[in-house]
Amino acid sequence: MLPADQRLRDSRAFRRTVRTGRRAGGPALVVHLRVGEPAGEQATAPRAGFVVNKAVGNAVVRNRVRRRLRHLVRIHLTDLPASSELVVRALPPAAALGSAELGAELARCLERVRRGTPAGAATGAGS
Repeated sequence: MLPADQRLRDSRAFRRTVRTGRRAGGPALVVHLRVGEPAGEQATAPRAGFVVNKAVGNAVVRNRVRRRLRHLVRIHLTDLPASSELVVRALPPAAALGSAELGAELARCLERVRRGTPAGAATGAGS
């Protein structure tokens, strides 16, 4: 379980992160990272939120995927800059992955999003 101060909980924060953050995806996950400026002089801890919709599976499968992702993201939160927001969206193939495979996919996506260009930056037409 993530502590309350490390969780994204309101829809505005999710929407802001998805719309203005950098994005990287793989076959099972899409990761959005928004590095925010601290509001004032106090930097906040990085926060994470998860999106696991019904296409992933029934409630049991979705909750299992969400629990695995929460556990895996805890490890990576310390590597993120202060005041950053992370949204991890699980795609249907995530249901078939074990914890080790999901962890490798998450690490790969986080590495790509940290060194990538901002979402919406032109890398080619229609990409």
